[in-house]
Amino acid sequence: MWSPGPRPLKLIYMTDRSFELVCEVEPPTRPDLRHVRHQIGTLSKIAHSFLIPDNHIGRATVSSVAVAHEVQKMGGRSIACINSRDRNLLGFRRDLLTAAAYGVDQFLFVYGDKPTSGNRTSDLTVRSMIEEVRSLGEDPAFAQTPAFRVGTAAGLRPLPAWKRTADFMFVQVSFSVEALLRWREANPVDLPVYAGVMVIASENHARRLADAIPDIDIPAGLVERVASDRLAGVEAACEQVLRIRDSGAFDGVHLIPVARYREVESRLSGIL
Repeated sequence: MWSPGPRPLKLIYMTDRSFELVCEVEPPTRPDLRHVRHQIGTLSKIAHSFLIPDNHIGRATVSSVAVAHEVQKMGGRSIACINSRDRNLLGFRRDLLTAAAYGVDQFLFVYGDKPTSGNRTSDLTVRSMIEEVRSLGEDPAFAQTPAFRVGTAAGLRPLPAWKRTADFMFVQVSFSVEALLRWREANPVDLPVYAGVMVIASENHARRLADAIPDIDIPAGLVERVASDRLAGVEAACEQVLRIRDSGAFDGVHLIPVARYREVESRLSGIL
């Protein structure tokens, strides 16, 4: 029988904001939004907002701004991810204008994974994208546009000072609640911080992650359980979500359910 597991020790830093679940959706790699609409419709029962990746793992997908607009049309809150890898300044301003026209006002800025085709542009960094957005208050083109909220991603290492200027922060996926709590106490910031939690869908999925993200530590025991039980990764992720919530140290979780979004919704519905 599935249970939330033991509560982690509470640390010195505690948040007084309400706990939120930010669910990541798989954006389409073809010009068809039916699957992403199904994810949104299913996860809307538990999600406070949705994160839309931007050409994640180096594959071309439908624009994150366009999918974020689709989320809002369905009554949800959205965060459009934008990577610096694929853009020069002109392309970035195009995305901001498009977002303003669509009413998309929240972004997560990231560096971007190694592309599977083409080269990485060096015109922008996450830091320069944040600075560009902060300067829009003086730009006549955005005079009638509400200010954008921008977030950044953080690894489990000392936090650079410039990342503290963001409006919210996503911490990298970790399979250790204790490691997340140690990082949280060592890096106190007065802004919403969301811990990364991912469902391991299969043994092959675990191998691909380990190859793509060298510093990710996937417990061998979890990989073994997933190899014999396709739902073991769902159980582990849901348990981790509840342990993070009960710790009181984070404002929420950035949950990546991959293809198991139906099972995740079924287990977390009514619990959170």
